[in-house]
Amino acid sequence: MCRFLSYLGAPISMGELLYDPKDSIIKQSYAAREIEEPLNGDGFGVGWYHHDRTPHPAVFVSVTPAWNNRNLRYLAPKVTSHCIAAHVRAASVGDVAEANCHPFHCKDRLLMHNGGVEHFHRIKRDLCNLLSEVMYTWVKGQTDSEHLFALFLDHLSAHEKPTPDQVADAFEAMIADLKKLMATHAITEPAYLNMVYTDGRIAVGLRYVTDRSAALTMYYSEGKKYICTDNVCQMVRGTDKKEHAAMIVSEKLTDVADDFIEVPAHHFVLVDADLIVKVRAVVG
Repeated sequence: MCRFLSYLGAPISMGELLYDPKDSIIKQSYAAREIEEPLNGDGFGVGWYHHDRTPHPAVFVSVTPAWNNRNLRYLAPKVTSHCIAAHVRAASVGDVAEANCHPFHCKDRLLMHNGGVEHFHRIKRDLCNLLSEVMYTWVKGQTDSEHLFALFLDHLSAHEKPTPDQVADAFEAMIADLKKLMATHAITEPAYLNMVYTDGRIAVGLRYVTDRSAALTMYYSEGKKYICTDNVCQMVRGTDKKEHAAMIVSEKLTDVADDFIEVPAHHFVLVDADLIVKVRAVVG
């Protein structure tokens, strides 16, 4: 069901973030520990920002497994960014194709999903009918994820530079629409909606399932900066607000005590432009 990582804060090497931790997201592409299916080899994607050049992110996706992509291995140590989003895919809805690889990109926004909607084909047409012409045209792939994100982005469209709470409100509106569609089409199986939004300024993670089934795992970490030295990676603590970092991840990158805090089920984790982190309950 995929794994993802979102980082926002003090500039960091992509290689240090993606490869170096004991249970890095690259390792999670073939040996994920906190999900029933450990293999996430149906492609990957990574997005990153350089706001001194453009508000829009760079995005690199491939259908090759993340553990075996030489271009990513060459690229990652040479890229440094204050905001990085990475995803390794286990295909459910949609072919193994670049158009179906996360993170999905719309203007200055990146979006990732870990989960799925059972019987998505039964609601797809009605969901598309809810979309604006702009977002209907934006969708390029087949996944439930990208269609849900189109719906979410329509709800967010009034906000050019949204706050984390406005992003959370848009997610709640998307969830409400999805539940109505599921009820209309008599879909009783739960939809798993662990999602992350970032625009390079803020980040919002959603940990949610449409019934009271056990939600998929999600954690956050915050501190002064995330570093890897002597084969040990950890979040360094500090009180200097000028140097701060926050991560949202599907599963822990290391076993360092207290580095990763579980996001409660049916909650958001919100990281604002000042890198202040808070947790908010999902309404609905």
